[in-house]
Amino acid sequence: MKRCLRRYPPRALLTKLSAAERACIESCWPLTARDDQLPPDFFDPAIRWRAWLFMAGRGAGKTRAGAEWIRAEVARAGEPVRIALIAPTLHDARSVMVEGVSGLLAVHGADERPLWEPSRRLLTWPDGSMAQVFSADEPQSLRGPQFHLAWCDEIARMQAAEQVWDMLMFALRLGQAPRVLATTTPAPVPILRRLLGTPGLWLSRARTADNAANLPRAFLAAMEEQYGGTRLGRQELDGEWLDDDAGSLFSRAAIDAARAARAPDLARVVIAVDPPVTSHAASDACGIVAAGIAADGHLYVLEDATITRASPARWAAAAIAAYHRHAADRIIAEVNQGGDMVEAVIRQVDASVAYAPVRASRGKTLRAEPVAALYEQGRVHHVGAFPELEDELCNLEALAASTKSPDRADALVWALTALALTRHPTPRVRAL
Repeated sequence: MKRCLRRYPPRALLTKLSAAERACIESCWPLTARDDQLPPDFFDPAIRWRAWLFMAGRGAGKTRAGAEWIRAEVARAGEPVRIALIAPTLHDARSVMVEGVSGLLAVHGADERPLWEPSRRLLTWPDGSMAQVFSADEPQSLRGPQFHLAWCDEIARMQAAEQVWDMLMFALRLGQAPRVLATTTPAPVPILRRLLGTPGLWLSRARTADNAANLPRAFLAAMEEQYGGTRLGRQELDGEWLDDDAGSLFSRAAIDAARAARAPDLARVVIAVDPPVTSHAASDACGIVAAGIAADGHLYVLEDATITRASPARWAAAAIAAYHRHAADRIIAEVNQGGDMVEAVIRQVDASVAYAPVRASRGKTLRAEPVAALYEQGRVHHVGAFPELEDELCNLEALAASTKSPDRADALVWALTALALTRHPTPRVRAL
């Protein structure tokens, strides 16, 4: 087989087959599905599971995975089974789960396709298996029926998702191993926080790009250009669950709302450096952030130039490169750990740079509070997307309390503090 695949790659093999043979292969879901689209026990029948969460980006193949799972479960049951199909609305259930291009009617062949009765919200298979359609707007409608299987689509969009889930758990009481699949694009909502913390939950994840073979290239390119790296893109395209702690100083929503495509003319630009104590493999990163302030007092984060596991000479060179790249007015560096050595290292690379040391006298969270207030006022704009920096900002409290240093966030706090919260002479205004 390996020798055959080396001679004929999979796509080349398909060209050697007849149309009927190709159609047969394409209709066999396990042969065409990605691993993340297959149920937990597909590769290991010994795995026992009750809940499977498939969290993925738009167009990543969640609906197809759900419909194919239901189809396979009906086929292998050996007796009629009862199924619950739940969507945010009845329209969603009908247009996506049942009648959609990847829905239940589409994935079945003509000889096995269930009968769909929209007026009864009911699918009936030739063997007597039945699937009832429910709207999440009516969670109490799940009180009474009982099921072997359930498929919840877009659970993160359901208004009463937690109540729906609770009612469904009580209803899954038929057969020896009742199970549920929840397919969804993630969102920072309580039901996902709850499910992700459930012991024994099986989690599958996928990105929109993972399904590129079945999506138009123009769509993928447009989505990447418009949303790549943004919080919305990471959630809707990469399928990342980005939760905002209610008590967090920094909000992803606030960062996104003020994001800018470009910076205006800036009155002052600084490069802030949070140098690591050591440079071995386990060292903290060297936080390097470029930011500027406009004449109207709005601040612009220009670049996250942070580097990891860098020697002093290397991080100093990176900071100075950013200084020249942005025609900055000054490099500022925290010197709590390195003292005068920090300036010495920087001047060894370029003695001509303007430099100022800063020293922390308060904890990281306290230092960040005035900067967080600037974000709340809509005065801070990220020019583009800085995913790693934004992750650190939105998890600053947890990182500050752990052994992992938020180096990027520290550098950003120093930069914006120097620009907006420290008195300076009236600066010259110049275009970048």
